[in-house]
Amino acid sequence: MTVTTQNKISITRIQFPEIKLLTRDAHKLRGYFGNLFKEHSPILHNHYEDGSLRYRYPAVQYKVLNGVPTLIGIGEGAGLLPQLFLKIREITLDGDTYPISSKNIQHNQQQIGFSEELQSYSFDTLWMALNQDNHKTYIHLASAIEKKKMLNSIIVGHVLSLFSNMNIMLDPDQRLMAMTQLQEKSTKFKDNTMIAFTGEFVINAHIPDGLGLGKSVSRGFGTVKKM
Repeated sequence: MTVTTQNKISITRIQFPEIKLLTRDAHKLRGYFGNLFKEHSPILHNHYEDGSLRYRYPAVQYKVLNGVPTLIGIGEGAGLLPQLFLKIREITLDGDTYPISSKNIQHNQQQIGFSEELQSYSFDTLWMALNQDNHKTYIHLASAIEKKKMLNSIIVGHVLSLFSNMNIMLDPDQRLMAMTQLQEKSTKFKDNTMIAFTGEFVINAHIPDGLGLGKSVSRGFGTVKKM
C-alpha cells in the first residue's frame, strides 16, 4: 500500500443502511463478496489465484457496525471498492436475498502514523488480541496488572504491524506507548471459544476510523473508532 509523505491514506467506507445484520455476520459478507468478485483482485479475499494466502494487512475489510453492513477499503482497496460495489443491486447471505436501493459511500484521506500527543480510541467490535502462543502466557498471569501490561504491549505491536504494512517507518526516537482499559469477553471463532476484548485505549499514534487491529480484521474484528 502506498502512503503519501504526509502519512495520510485513502479510505473508502461503503454502508448498506437498509440491511440489518448481526455483528457476527461479517464473515458472511466477506465470503459472499470475496466469491462474487474473486476474478477481480486478490485483495478482496486475501487469496491469490492458486489458493495461497496473501500475507498482507487486508486492504478490504468486511464489518457489521451498529447492525449495518460496512465495507472498508484502505489504500488500493479504497480505489477498488467504488468500481465494483456501485453495481451491486442485491446481496444473498445464507439463502436470504436483500435488495439494495441505496448505499452510503464516503471517500477521504485520513491521518496515520506517529502522534506527538496521546489519542483516545474505542473498539467498535471485539479485539482478538491473543494468538496461540501468547494466549497461554496471558491465562497463566496471576494478576490483573500483569495482564494489563501484556495487553498494552500487544496493542503497540499490532499498531506497529499496521504501520509496517502501510510502509510507515517510525524514527528511532518515535516510540509508541499505550494504556488500555479493557474487559474480557468470550466469542466463537471457527467453532472455538476465544478470549476477546472490548473497551478503550490511548496511544501516541494516529489510526484511521474503521481500521481493524489484531486477528481476523478482514472479518470485522478489532475495529477502531476515535473518541
